[in-house]
Amino acid sequence: MDPRLRYESGAEDQQCPLLRCCGLVNYWISVKGNEHFQLEVRLLDEDGQVVAQETGDQGQLQVPGANLWWPYLMHDHPAYLYSLEVRMMTAGPVSDFYTLPVGIRTVAVTESKFLINGKPFYFHGVNKHEDSDIRGKGFDWPLLMKDFNLLYWLGANSFRTSHYPYSEEVLQLCDRYGIVVIDECPGVGIVLPQSLGNESLRHHLEVMEELVRRDKNHPAVVMWSVANEPSSALKPAGYYFKTLITHTKTLDPTRPVTFVTNTKYDADLGAPYVDVICVNSYFSWYHDYGHLEVIQPQLKSQFENWYKTHKKPVIQSEYGAEAIAGFHEDPPLMFSEEYQKALLENYHSVFDQKRKEYVVGELIWNFADFMTNQTPTRVIGNKKGIFTRQRHPKNVAFILRERYWRIANETRHHHSVPRTQCLGTRPFTF
Repeated sequence: MDPRLRYESGAEDQQCPLLRCCGLVNYWISVKGNEHFQLEVRLLDEDGQVVAQETGDQGQLQVPGANLWWPYLMHDHPAYLYSLEVRMMTAGPVSDFYTLPVGIRTVAVTESKFLINGKPFYFHGVNKHEDSDIRGKGFDWPLLMKDFNLLYWLGANSFRTSHYPYSEEVLQLCDRYGIVVIDECPGVGIVLPQSLGNESLRHHLEVMEELVRRDKNHPAVVMWSVANEPSSALKPAGYYFKTLITHTKTLDPTRPVTFVTNTKYDADLGAPYVDVICVNSYFSWYHDYGHLEVIQPQLKSQFENWYKTHKKPVIQSEYGAEAIAGFHEDPPLMFSEEYQKALLENYHSVFDQKRKEYVVGELIWNFADFMTNQTPTRVIGNKKGIFTRQRHPKNVAFILRERYWRIANETRHHHSVPRTQCLGTRPFTF
């Protein structure tokens, strides 16, 4: 048996005060190697009780009073998962069995909001890399659990898989921890005109098919990102991204699609086709060195120009500054912890103004320091992490923690205090 399950989660009556609704789970099962079989499909709740069942290789399960999958810090029981069980029977006893965790939730985008289960969701999170000492760029279970505990400690509710699909184990943990994911394909380095040609596009379409096929069943994945910082001002970019985004929506019409841009608002030819504007900017770092005073006017102008042009919600998908742990300067100088802190605080001031309007998220670059090629601009790797490569906190980790928990309190949407078992997680304060 080669089961490939596809479910689409839906919910009716999103305005129900108890947030209880009829959940819909659509399934499709492929069986190879035998044409004489029967299939039983059951959906079990967290207590192991059967809440819906059907037969056959495709259909729809209806779940009255469904428990919705909610992000961390958005509900008193976040990350609720059902178990979808498929039993294949032949003339004898059960000959095969497959189970898949299932979350029921909706995702939608308006002109100024990102909605999960009909409620506004604000991304306060990080960008990550699968990188650490000794192992380097590889999967590491103990490190992964450390990172998730740090995400909980930080009050982060989301991250972007920059700039490639992470291991399936990472997404499985996100499903169970309630950490929302912007799932990004390895579309990085699309900067030359030939990179936007037909050959590249054909391959890019295949890559998105592979990504959607692998990750479509994860409730934590709420948006696809088809590229990072492409040369989207080049003439072929309009057709390229229109085709790519349309294809991705055909593969999965249940999730919004974006790409992450660092092109100017009035030159980006791919932006008209995304559902959410994701923009990277490094004011007072890669230009205007040391001039922290220019951040707020430049950032405010950035947001206003993007929104005025496209009337879509905006996420600050990258921002930050490098800091070497233990380097201190007063007044703040680049690479000191004080400079990193001051830069973030200037960004945060504008975020707080604009998240009341149409800014729906902020993702710091980066969660932790990571290794890069040797260059004159890197001091043994990229030091923009709020944690060191060894996961020791810099001063800004505490600044960000205070901020994220404050935002979580302000945007709790009248839900109860979330219950978590993560050491170091502090409760809401009312």
